[in-house]
Amino acid sequence: MTFSICVREEYVDESGDEQTRFGVAVTTRLPAVGTLCPFASENGAVATQSLVNVELGRKGVEYLDDGLAVEDALEALLNADEGAAQRQLHGVDAEGTFAFSGEECKGWYGHVERENFTVAGNLLTGESVVEATADAYAERAPGPDGEADAPLAERLIDALAAGHAEGGDKREDLRVQSAALLVESTEDREMEPYYDDLRVDATETPIEDLRETYELAREGFEAAVERYEEAYEDDALDAADDGGEAETSGDGADEAADGRGE
Repeated sequence: MTFSICVREEYVDESGDEQTRFGVAVTTRLPAVGTLCPFASENGAVATQSLVNVELGRKGVEYLDDGLAVEDALEALLNADEGAAQRQLHGVDAEGTFAFSGEECKGWYGHVERENFTVAGNLLTGESVVEATADAYAERAPGPDGEADAPLAERLIDALAAGHAEGGDKREDLRVQSAALLVESTEDREMEPYYDDLRVDATETPIEDLRETYELAREGFEAAVERYEEAYEDDALDAADDGGEAETSGDGADEAADGRGE
């Protein structure tokens, strides 16, 4: 199941409070990778791949939410998995990283662990794919002050693009591809960015399409903030809605809570 990246970033929110965000992004030469491989919560991010066992990702994040360290959580799951030799599993939590590539994964396969992030891949054209992905993310990781030059979702796409440019998944006979990203944060935000949970399930150009989807989602989020931010604060639809008056209960409150006002 090609290659993925899991990251942890610390930052300071607009109120001056310290926060942590976690992100995971993946791409492969098969459809709907976003339904199988990437998992994240406010406590960490996990990617499961190669001969995929979805429960490794799902339970891995559940264990992180229960307070287990990422190394303990993922090792425990692998120890109980009879197919571990065919798995790749990696991730991050608030303090550590973990990466595993079973000896029966299909080559080229391997992984890298660096400070605050991990990258893993299999059925790749070569080691340079994971190295390029890692380097691309590292070059744009936040500085000591937690500031970054773009949202994490955008930088995750750029990291995948770097690996893809190095050859990516070597199965060129498979036309239908996919890509996905997921970002979660400890920050309690009034409006969750639409661009932090994106999937392109079936395409011949997964990275390009994921980037276009991200750009449209970011544009839509910015428009929603401009139009509905006050409604969020008041838990009611703003009278700016076409021909509508502000609503304070029922469907109006539901739409405000959703943040789209559709």
